[in-house]
Amino acid sequence: MSNRSAADTSSRTVTIRACGHENVSAKHSSTLEVTSDDWLTPAGDCILAVDADTTPTAFGDEFTAACADANATISMTIEAAGHSDTVTGAGHPNLTHTDTRSLVSRTSTYVDDRTLMINADKAAVDIDRELVDALKTGAAVTVTLTVEP
Repeated sequence: MSNRSAADTSSRTVTIRACGHENVSAKHSSTLEVTSDDWLTPAGDCILAVDADTTPTAFGDEFTAACADANATISMTIEAAGHSDTVTGAGHPNLTHTDTRSLVSRTSTYVDDRTLMINADKAAVDIDRELVDALKTGAAVTVTLTVEP
């Protein structure tokens, strides 16, 4: 899918539309990923949603700058088929949000161009299992990202 900005992106909130996939397993113990790729192999055990309509390069300068504050709190709420779960983590000065394909929430402090947040309180394995079951059916997904100072 093309990398286009979400219509409802504000300076401190980004909304991403995506889809679940039959190969969602949510078994990874340290990361969680949302990708714009429209495919998923069983090896992608951290990926919760595919075919995302927005990637980090479209987040906007103000959102990215706010996430680059080490004191920032970043939240990701994933909703599908009446189920939801929220992951909360921290910002970091090296967050650039320059990847054109995917975003990754990390329980560690590792940062690369795909990293949305570090020190996250959940990884894929910790996500609500009813939500994961809905994602496995290919359900429509809404991912809402927020950053607070």
